[in-house]
Amino acid sequence: MTGTTRSSAGLDACRRRILYRSWHRGTREMDLLMGRFADAMIGVMSEEEVAAFEELIEVEDPDLFGWINSGVPDPAYDTPIFHRFRQFHLSGEGVPSL
Repeated sequence: MTGTTRSSAGLDACRRRILYRSWHRGTREMDLLMGRFADAMIGVMSEEEVAAFEELIEVEDPDLFGWINSGVPDPAYDTPIFHRFRQFHLSGEGVPSL
């Protein structure tokens, strides 16, 4: 099951893969966090941001979830895209309107 609201039409193969993987992580909570961010941002990310987000997708769910909550990621993942991802959810942008 996916919650995506964005079509992959018009995206290059790398961005389509990232969009899919963001919504199919393994735990529903992380699907929602990663997927909503990808839906909103994948079309406007720079190539550098896409590469950094693709690396972030490889992080195990419990680790990534802990970093989001604490704001302190592993130094290898302390990147602008991680902070943008975290801020997206803290600000409420990642919460769908009812």
